[in-house]
Amino acid sequence: MKLKKALLVFCMIVFILSCATNPFTGKKTMALVPNSQLFPTAFAQYNQFLTENKVVTGTKDAKMITRVGQRIAVAAERWLNANGHHGYLNDYKWEYNLVNDETVNAWCMPGGKIVFYTGILPIANGETGVAAIMGHEVAHALANHGQQRMSAAYVQQGLAVAGNVAIKDEKSRNAFNQYYGIGSQVGVMLPFSRSHETEADKIGLYLMAIAGYNPDEASELWKRMKANSGGKAPPEILSTHPSNDSRIANLKALASTAKAEAKKFGVTSFR
Repeated sequence: MKLKKALLVFCMIVFILSCATNPFTGKKTMALVPNSQLFPTAFAQYNQFLTENKVVTGTKDAKMITRVGQRIAVAAERWLNANGHHGYLNDYKWEYNLVNDETVNAWCMPGGKIVFYTGILPIANGETGVAAIMGHEVAHALANHGQQRMSAAYVQQGLAVAGNVAIKDEKSRNAFNQYYGIGSQVGVMLPFSRSHETEADKIGLYLMAIAGYNPDEASELWKRMKANSGGKAPPEILSTHPSNDSRIANLKALASTAKAEAKKFGVTSFR
């Protein structure tokens, strides 16, 4: 009973503090760390990263990354303004950098700081593929997924502490820690992360289409991603990401919806 009361009180506190709204879904999201704190930290980390890595400048590829990023940012602002979210991007400080690294990856930090590694460019296979990746990564930032994951981690840790405080019997406490660790990770945190990836896929598809890039390319990109992975991926239930096949099917199904969304902004042909 004490455990239930402790967990209930903790969850109520979290709920009261969780007052952010995802502009793309309208859903309430956890925001235990406000963007006013998160963004400056992200910007500092980004600048530090750039000093420690080889940034590519002035090349055709570097210019392409910037060009695509700017178009995606404009598309995001157009969509947000059209849907009543004027000023949503006021605190974003967009920056796009290509880094010489064979890692097959790209990311966007909270607040709009973006990095593409040269290793992902062959799989992108051109500007439209870069737009598919860019849209997805920017979507994570726009939907405040980093903020939500950080908040969820705090909740996960807080519940663990509450359980350990409430359970006095050592044997029961050890059992709680064992099962809570596995259960909260596989049953909550990993599905939470996968839902973010699926959400970013959808938002990113809309953004690339509004920016004038063919959303049909997104599923083709993930076919190439799958081929590059060589089938080396954990089962979806144990992964932070949906399976490649799930993403391909989802992106393919959403492409027509993304084109319809782009049409609202006068975009009817695509690069």
